[in-house]
Amino acid sequence: MKRKKNMNRRELLGSAAVSSIAFAVVPRHVLGGRNYVAPSDKVTVANIGCGTQGLREMPGMLENPDVRIVAVCDVNKFTTNYIDWSSNGIRNGIRNTLNDQAWGAGYKGIPGGRDIGREYVEKYYAKNMPSGKYSGCNSYEDFRELLEKEKDLDAIKIMTPDHLHATVAVAAMKKGKHVVTHKPIANRVSEGRLTIETARRKRVKTHLLAWSDRRGNKLTRKWIREGVIGKLREIHNWSHRPVWPQWTSNPTDTPPIPKGFNWKLWLGPVPDRSYHPNYTHNVFRGWYDFGGGSIADMGHYSLFPLFRTLGIETPPTSAEAYGTTTKTIVDQVSQAVNNNVAFPYSCMIRFKFPKQKELPAFDLFWYDGGMKPFPPEELEVDNKSIPGEGMMFVGDKGKILASFHGENPQIIPEKKMRSYAGEKEVPEEERSRRSNTWVSSIKNNEESPGSFLFAGPVTETINLGAVALRAGRKVDYDTASMKITNFERANKYLTRQYRKGWEL
Repeated sequence: MKRKKNMNRRELLGSAAVSSIAFAVVPRHVLGGRNYVAPSDKVTVANIGCGTQGLREMPGMLENPDVRIVAVCDVNKFTTNYIDWSSNGIRNGIRNTLNDQAWGAGYKGIPGGRDIGREYVEKYYAKNMPSGKYSGCNSYEDFRELLEKEKDLDAIKIMTPDHLHATVAVAAMKKGKHVVTHKPIANRVSEGRLTIETARRKRVKTHLLAWSDRRGNKLTRKWIREGVIGKLREIHNWSHRPVWPQWTSNPTDTPPIPKGFNWKLWLGPVPDRSYHPNYTHNVFRGWYDFGGGSIADMGHYSLFPLFRTLGIETPPTSAEAYGTTTKTIVDQVSQAVNNNVAFPYSCMIRFKFPKQKELPAFDLFWYDGGMKPFPPEELEVDNKSIPGEGMMFVGDKGKILASFHGENPQIIPEKKMRSYAGEKEVPEEERSRRSNTWVSSIKNNEESPGSFLFAGPVTETINLGAVALRAGRKVDYDTASMKITNFERANKYLTRQYRKGWEL
């Protein structure tokens, strides 16, 4: 039979299946065994970004029978100079997933890049092939080429540095592809809004991976509704991050670009500058151009689920921030360092929120780099200190203390918790694994609970924090017009200067 000229992988598999079983209708589970998913029913995914986090999260897709990774992409071909939380974490993760304890034995350092990504995918799928071989994963340096050539692609997963998230997501959605992304959606207010509007306009399914179902938030909401702490006044959230080095100025030396690393593509929309390793791999988060700081790194995990549970749908009306100050010596004179290129070593940010559907107007406080609230009186009476990371809800009649992610909430002090006669825990609920949430939303054509369409308020909040840090003063924000109304010069921080050809 002559093959149709533009027949894609699904059509080819489907026609072959029909031809082979035309004599009978046989259920798929009979043909392929228990939990079998026909190739034509799998969600085909391209993984864009094969650094440490991209490789760390690969098993969630490889081991999911509803997913097939058909392509990987990274501007880096292969190096072992990545930075991670441990020397062997990435290597051991790959070894365990492949069931091959000898994998990567010859590598010195932490491996990554598109060659590793492709090898990982193909070795995993080869385990289930009768021949023991598999070569169905394409590899790309440029995500734009991937989007042009991969015709039979359902979705992309974005695991690149923050400054590329919006650029890649918008390009993919314009091609009709579903998008899953690591946090943040974007590291600029304007880009975040454009990305969300594109998702709405193109009607594709999207998912921000920072979403999770937190039972603790549900209990806190119940207590707030019952008036356990009175009228909510403040929410405090603090993290010990950053876990990367921080700088106060751009590097001035110009080391050579590593072989196989496309520096221009890595820069993407950011104006040209010389390559330096202090910008790349997981240290990118500390730079205003490339990252979103500790609040973008960790705040999405704590605040996105909280916003969704408490019904926080309107962004803050203002933000005010204080960051670490630094000095330097010039000609024997101490001078202040004017740092407008990188996030400070530590900071505190106060966001003022208007009244929400269920909540009164309140303040949200963010702390990082070792900053945190002083212990409230309710902890002192129990002879306790404030934990290294946490979340606290302050009302006019009491307080709730929880973990950083809002889990295990406790009414403080302890005697108040003991005397509380109401529900003290939320019953366990059946919930899907996070890695399956976006897959089922694509297959069932329904919005994921972590959809971009629900992430606008937290995206604008977190990016507005960076604006306040850079402005060096309180900024009043009008979300309807997307403008800073009290300090005109700060509006430039809502967007970015684009390299030619990369405008959004």
